[in-house]
Amino acid sequence: MPPKKEPLPHLPQACTSRELMKRLEIKGANFAEITLHVGLGTFRSIDVEDLSKHKMDAEYYSIPDQTAEIVNKAKAQNKRICFVGTTSMRTIRSSVSAGETLKPGTGWTNLFIHPPYHFSIANCMITNFHLPKTSLIIMISAFGGQELIQKAYKEAIKEKYRFYSYGDAMLIL
Repeated sequence: MPPKKEPLPHLPQACTSRELMKRLEIKGANFAEITLHVGLGTFRSIDVEDLSKHKMDAEYYSIPDQTAEIVNKAKAQNKRICFVGTTSMRTIRSSVSAGETLKPGTGWTNLFIHPPYHFSIANCMITNFHLPKTSLIIMISAFGGQELIQKAYKEAIKEKYRFYSYGDAMLIL
């Protein structure tokens, strides 16, 4: 039986999502909610060589007025704006104004984010380790850079991290 891995000394002990959110709130973090009704197309393998030819299925989203206000205020104050999940990243990117602020509203998005891509709102993201050849891993490669993401995935495989939607997560700064 392999030896049990000890947690890294600089990482806090595991906690529930509610406890983590409370810790972040105490440190001054604000939270804002959005909705995206994720379809199977998000997880479908990409089977085209030219990424510009890949077509996403449309998914319905909703961005409340309060969310847009919180995000735009943080952006104006040059604060860190961290999206949790690739679907929230795609939702927000689907509702950015020409002035690069977030617009509230509802609608449908079939946005496929792939390199090269300009991210004007988020400056960090928390996401799971995704399957190869999916729109999700391609999006995080566009956000974090292909070299950095490949390095992170090699480390995740080496250390036996859990992949997919209920697996381990990473913070991309």
